[in-house]
Amino acid sequence: MTEVRITDDLDALLAVLPPHVEAAIRRIDGKDDLIEVVLDLGRVPEARYFDREAILDEREVTEADLEHVISRIGTFTDENRAGIERTLHRISAMRNRHGRIVGITARVGRAVYGTIDIIKDIVTSGKSILLLGRPGVGKTTMLREAARVLAETNRVVIVDTSNEIGGDGDIPHPAVGRARRMQVPTPTRQHAVMIEAVENHMPEVIVIDEIGTELEAA
Repeated sequence: MTEVRITDDLDALLAVLPPHVEAAIRRIDGKDDLIEVVLDLGRVPEARYFDREAILDEREVTEADLEHVISRIGTFTDENRAGIERTLHRISAMRNRHGRIVGITARVGRAVYGTIDIIKDIVTSGKSILLLGRPGVGKTTMLREAARVLAETNRVVIVDTSNEIGGDGDIPHPAVGRARRMQVPTPTRQHAVMIEAVENHMPEVIVIDEIGTELEAA
């Protein structure tokens, strides 16, 4: 299968940005290559693409600009991540020492079909798989595709700690196919939700986005 990359409803992400930032992005050719938009208080807004970066406006980001974004997205988790319902976009916050948001990274969500073809025999072997790599190389994208493919023939439950795999909101994104998704109220509860998935829902496969503690590994 040829790898197909689908940008997930870019208009939904652009709509939460300050109007002058949204307009600047729309004027730039190459929206399909957009990775993320960075808004830091007191600095000019930037867009990051696969092969370049671009300053979007000479005006510095204000508190009003940040509040514009915050008021239009979901609630931030303990990991300072939020989303837009039924999309794969991710908005992450930077806070000062008093907890006030002083920076936002709005990352474009994409579903990529065909990304696991090269390891499909391993994915379908029934063995446990751990994906390693630096941020941004596509680990979560590959997990999402693996969950979709495995769910065609297996009972798959995604334990989605930050809604990274199945998207924000209560209805999972179509990119995970028939896989079921359990949300996690706080990252420290991930291991408990993994156990709950096994005890209550009889999965043949569990998919999680990150392992960060001894309890989760166990």
